[in-house]
Amino acid sequence: MMQRAKAAGRTAPHAATPVRPVSFARRRAMAGTAAALCLAGLMPRRVLAASEAPDLPVQPLADRLAAYAAGLSFEDLDSATVERVKTHVIDAIGCGIGAFDERPVQICRDVALAVPGRATVIGTARKTSADLASFANGAAFRYLDFNDTYVGRFAIHPSDHIAACLAVAETERASGKELIAAIIVAYEVNCRLVDALDISTRGWDPPVLSLPAVALAAGKLMKLGPDRLTQAVNLAINDHIPMAQTRVQTLSDWKGLADAEAGRNAVFAAMLARGGLTGPAPIFEGQSGFFRQVTGSASIDTGLFGRRGVPFRIHQCALKPYPAVIYSQTAIVAGIEVAKEVGSLDRIAAIEIATTKRGYQRTASEPEKWSPKTRDTADHSLPYITARAMFDGDITNESFAPHMYRDPRILAFMQKIKVSEDSVLTARVGAAVPTRVTAILDDGRRISREVDFAPGFPGRPMNRAEVERKFRGNIGKRWPEARTNAILEALWALDRTDDLAALLGRLALQPADK
Repeated sequence: MMQRAKAAGRTAPHAATPVRPVSFARRRAMAGTAAALCLAGLMPRRVLAASEAPDLPVQPLADRLAAYAAGLSFEDLDSATVERVKTHVIDAIGCGIGAFDERPVQICRDVALAVPGRATVIGTARKTSADLASFANGAAFRYLDFNDTYVGRFAIHPSDHIAACLAVAETERASGKELIAAIIVAYEVNCRLVDALDISTRGWDPPVLSLPAVALAAGKLMKLGPDRLTQAVNLAINDHIPMAQTRVQTLSDWKGLADAEAGRNAVFAAMLARGGLTGPAPIFEGQSGFFRQVTGSASIDTGLFGRRGVPFRIHQCALKPYPAVIYSQTAIVAGIEVAKEVGSLDRIAAIEIATTKRGYQRTASEPEKWSPKTRDTADHSLPYITARAMFDGDITNESFAPHMYRDPRILAFMQKIKVSEDSVLTARVGAAVPTRVTAILDDGRRISREVDFAPGFPGRPMNRAEVERKFRGNIGKRWPEARTNAILEALWALDRTDDLAALLGRLALQPADK
């Protein structure tokens, strides 16, 4: 596991119709024309229901996403973006190796390895099909809740998509540069959709927006044209929309596996599209499409997506310093600081935790979060995580062992905690997930810390040394130091790699006959 984090936070047309690739320059011109039409009152500023559809044709969103994915290349990426992709790949792989022995991860791996193929199941010398490798590796990357995150209308883990990109890239014998470009497509599409679409109001789960992102990235690695990329999106979305029951009440193993399943479905959809299958369209704007059924209307301008000269959303993604839900990261830092100043925790009469609306809803609004019965509930319980951090001065994977979240001392201390939404914190937009922890002492004195950014957040990004420190903490003693050093060197050279199968083979923890 990662060693204790040292840094403290800052206080205070129809989809079946072929679509030609659209250059970025042409898209800019089209965007300008659309803007002029809007100003003239000739074009709607929002996506209209089918009954309100205007006379002017509007290219379906799936087509526009496909054109974006097809048009983006490695040459459009600046060196800082390439470095950022490599950082997130290393972090995700480290998280996956760290979770290798977890029971749910083992189950997913065993199921995947029952099917032969050409994609490596990371941590082994064995291979399976691209979609099942995507699932097994995605499960490992995500399970500890330690991989990266992006905060838009809600929080997601876009590095979940790296598993699918690795599996398809290896199967297709893609280069490291092609892999990196595909990963950027997955991140950009997922993050931009999270910025624009509301999936929570109607009770859907965040991995629903992973479906088009991964379908496009996988299809790009398969070298599909825009028309078949569109079909990959259509096929991925229509039958695979997950419910948010995954993340409420008592949380199950599936909490850490749902996005891996989205990746598996998206990769399979891309495979079907490559074969020539078509899917329901227009998948977003249709009479019973995504906007009508899932999110409501939205206006999404793909001309504003990241490209050469326009920053990519990956730069707004965070690497977690602690293996816990994103909304707890700043609470951990604040709680540790408060505990240090208080000294003896016996002096505390009450604890007030102020968080955002989403933070409260996801981590403290249900009784299950105040008496966690599973690891998955515990690592999404703000009162438990804050209490444990205050007692131990850290949060690690071991913090979520059954004897830890059932500790009578912690359960008693949690009864002193009150969690509430602070509208001021909710109003802060961007990558921040602010938390304020206040201890009221038995003499009435109040000790408070407010933290906006934990180490690894966009405001405080990890450097190479910190990324490697986290990676080594996840790897532990599984490999000798010299081997870990060599693997890190190879991963940092991902953009110069032409043999991904050999690179992934170096990550084996067990021989091929196991």
